[in-house]
Amino acid sequence: MERRSYGLPGIPDWDRCAVMGIVNVTPDSFSDGGRWSDPGRAVDRGLMLAAHGADLVDVGGESTRPGAERVPEEEELRRVLPVIRALSAAGVLVSVDTMRASVAEAAVDAGARLVNDVSGGRADPAMASVVARTGVPFVVMHWRGQSGRMDELAHYDDVVAEVIGEVGRQLDAVVAAGVDPSRVIVDPGLGFAKRREDDWALLAALDAWGVLGRPLLVAASRKRFLGELLADPGTGAPRPARERDAATAAVGVLAAAQGAWAVRVHEVQATADAVRVEAALRRRGAQPAAASPRRGG
Repeated sequence: MERRSYGLPGIPDWDRCAVMGIVNVTPDSFSDGGRWSDPGRAVDRGLMLAAHGADLVDVGGESTRPGAERVPEEEELRRVLPVIRALSAAGVLVSVDTMRASVAEAAVDAGARLVNDVSGGRADPAMASVVARTGVPFVVMHWRGQSGRMDELAHYDDVVAEVIGEVGRQLDAVVAAGVDPSRVIVDPGLGFAKRREDDWALLAALDAWGVLGRPLLVAASRKRFLGELLADPGTGAPRPARERDAATAAVGVLAAAQGAWAVRVHEVQATADAVRVEAALRRRGAQPAAASPRRGG
């Protein structure tokens, strides 16, 4: 079966699930905080992710891990703009991970071609108008509140129906504010105001997101529910974040098989290989089966 073409402006129509690599230009991200906080190292990291198969590189200057505090606007700009400029100049397709309209606008001016807002436009009322004016694709993620209180907001009766419904209403809100609906990407927000069982339920029902008619971004990389699944059998301690990449790649191929437009990951190569395998098998499955040779008898 052919994958659907969404015609997102400035974004290729891949014939498989795309891979978005992560560059956190922060000192406090949950899995790699501080490793790429130097702009030069962050640029090198982005170039390496692209060389390893990333289709897009997502640059963020503010941690959204549970309990994280917000950074000043000036600091976020200082962190991300040099990296976005350099990667864009090198021909890398760059997205910006930000909840601030001012940062989104400056990032697009610097070369970013997609805005990935974990709040889906709820954290900054000016975000939708900025996205509408710039015309770039926009990720609307499921979000119930800032990182400092997200865990206390994880209450659901039917997590799949409620999360899809809330994202659908936010999609309507940004469209009403001027964003072209054909430029919106949706994201279930794994780990954001979600319990472990909520994340698994959402992953098991990714095909249900087709009701919104928009491309789906899945961001499970190294998250807590994977660490808990892979906990040390003796101590019960969660697997360290940087040791969750094989599980992340497994989620990536399962998401691809359920029709995800893209997956967002810290380490790219294994997931990039996995989604290509899924695409090759899907294409093979769409071909007429060859006749089996008759056995002599």
